[in-house]
Amino acid sequence: MTPQPTARPSDRLTAGLWLSGIAVFLFIYLPLGIVVLYAFHDANIVAWPFRPFTFRWFGALAEDRALLDSAVASLKLAILATFIALGVGVPGAFALDRLQFPGKAAFERLVLLPLILPGVITGVALLTFFSFIGLSLSSGFPLVPGWPVVLGHGAALTSVVVTQVYARLRRFERVLEEASQDLYANEWLTFWHVTLPVIRSAVLGSALLVFTLSLDEIAVTFFLIGRQNTIPLQIWGLLRRGITPEVNAAATIIFALSVCVIVLWARLMRTTD
Repeated sequence: MTPQPTARPSDRLTAGLWLSGIAVFLFIYLPLGIVVLYAFHDANIVAWPFRPFTFRWFGALAEDRALLDSAVASLKLAILATFIALGVGVPGAFALDRLQFPGKAAFERLVLLPLILPGVITGVALLTFFSFIGLSLSSGFPLVPGWPVVLGHGAALTSVVVTQVYARLRRFERVLEEASQDLYANEWLTFWHVTLPVIRSAVLGSALLVFTLSLDEIAVTFFLIGRQNTIPLQIWGLLRRGITPEVNAAATIIFALSVCVIVLWARLMRTTD
């Protein structure tokens, strides 16, 4: 009799890795898939069996004035926080790359602290600081949830810009700047035509990531919110009445927007200049 071939250890390892990978992806993405699926559920409550397919919950969102106002506030907050993070983070990355100062090695690690700390700690710390300087949580323009929450998002997410741009600057060949200046270009022209094209993808990518994180932020926002809710807090308020297809529809839109921004960010970060 011809002996039956036995599976090689490498084949078993490969099969085990595939099964583990599939299990991990199902654990992460199956709940998201259920949320998206039930956004099209043709019933007033989320319950099995699934009843396909309707778009009326997306229409209900369009008529929900409070939710629309919170969406506008979230977009304005994310845009303002992105500009603050870029305005502080890009010069900070250049300072880390170009300057030598006592404690630089420690500061390179401490710059990650806002990303490592729990959002509750960051929110309490910022709330205490703004209370100490007398800045009201409701101070701001119409449909903006207040300057404290804008500044709080910017402060909490500046680390994203610093780390991304600093990492790109460390791979930058400084001889290119020296060659530009040898050709009688001043520092501004050198930055505009030599340095900026190299770091452009890191700047744009970090800006998109800050925008997405600010749009979804809830912990810091909860402590610093002013007179206008953001969309994560508005959805949280809706959840107190139970999970409904309208909530799933709102979550689906946010999820789709976040995925688009993250995919664009990933493409930019793969760009080699």
